[in-house]
Amino acid sequence: MRFAYNLLTYLLLLPYALYWCLRGIGNRSYWHKLPERFGLAYRRLDGCIWVHAVSVGEVVAATPLIRALMQAYPDRQLLVTTVTPTGAARVETSFGDSVEHSYIPFETPDSINRFFAAKKPAIAMIMETEIWPNLYHGCGIRGIPLVLISARISPRSVNSYRKLLPLFRETLSHGIVIAAQTKADAERFLSLGAAVERTRVTGNIKFDIELPASINSDGRDLREAHFPGRPVWIAASTHEGEEALVLDAHRRVLDTVADALLILVPRHPQRFAGVRELVLKRGFDVISRTENRAVPPGCAVLLGDTMGEVPLFYAAADVAFVGGSLVPIGGHNLLEPAAVSVAMLAGPHNFNAQEIADLFVRSGACRLVDSSDELAAEVVALFADDARRERMVTEAAAILANNRGALARLLEMIKPLVADA
Repeated sequence: MRFAYNLLTYLLLLPYALYWCLRGIGNRSYWHKLPERFGLAYRRLDGCIWVHAVSVGEVVAATPLIRALMQAYPDRQLLVTTVTPTGAARVETSFGDSVEHSYIPFETPDSINRFFAAKKPAIAMIMETEIWPNLYHGCGIRGIPLVLISARISPRSVNSYRKLLPLFRETLSHGIVIAAQTKADAERFLSLGAAVERTRVTGNIKFDIELPASINSDGRDLREAHFPGRPVWIAASTHEGEEALVLDAHRRVLDTVADALLILVPRHPQRFAGVRELVLKRGFDVISRTENRAVPPGCAVLLGDTMGEVPLFYAAADVAFVGGSLVPIGGHNLLEPAAVSVAMLAGPHNFNAQEIADLFVRSGACRLVDSSDELAAEVVALFADDARRERMVTEAAAILANNRGALARLLEMIKPLVADA
């Protein structure tokens, strides 16, 4: 089965290369370090601690871990790899040149071998559900300890993986340590061939979210300087088709709360210009965050067209809608708005982190909405009910407090692995 898998990776190499080149026509960041996608032109390291985080969400979740590793092992170079350019940008914003960033190569054996030859990691830590047979195999045959951090597999994914069970049993047999989010996740990994003695439940390090201590006061300062005295809601990390629904909702909100302001933050920077055009076509006045000036009284929409400021925007809002959830993307990070004490709303599609979403919804810390009408109604109701917003914030804070500690457990677990490496 490995032969068939490797053959497939080579057959997909040309379409993959074409895809990346074409994406770069509209967004030049996709051409950034392009040779690395094929295992070429890597800067050489030796004995680094390697953390892989696919995109922005995983980089945010891994940030406390990376900072803890930098503090615990100051003599070790930290390598952080991503797949997406937005993930790379978040690494640059958070860490500058204090860590080495590279793109992970495509799954062909040659690309993987060149990556390992250049980077020579002493230990590898991969966030969540990234299961790459050749990458794992490369760690295994080189004796590189590999830890899956906050590892999870959905019931739906397990059924798909079982169709390739021989390949995944072999993939998980290379001494991999599974640091699972929940007992159910651990059992799913065991059913795919993970070793019992190396599978542990450590929890989800996303709950150990790390934001600047001044984030809430910074949010208040932004609000006072740019849109004082206005009811504010934010729709963050929105996707294609979702902005139209959000703007429909905002039109209904304005019917009741005439001075309401929407902070609209698309998930991907290449869509900023297009979303601005959509806002204007819908008849709204809009100001962009990059203009760095106060929002005029009659302006209904502030476009968040910067990177890394979503937590600041959350802290400046009364109500937060977390995007990727009114359209079937799977939802984004509910922990960021929870950490800055803002009442939360989301759509029905939260399968990227279903357990976290269910936890917030069951407690009343987050309300799900199915349409632009429901979204508008909830925003208006929350604007009018300070006590309800406060109850939601209190419940969210309790969930965060009760689920912290995964990072400390993870660091304790990997200490002997780093020492041996």
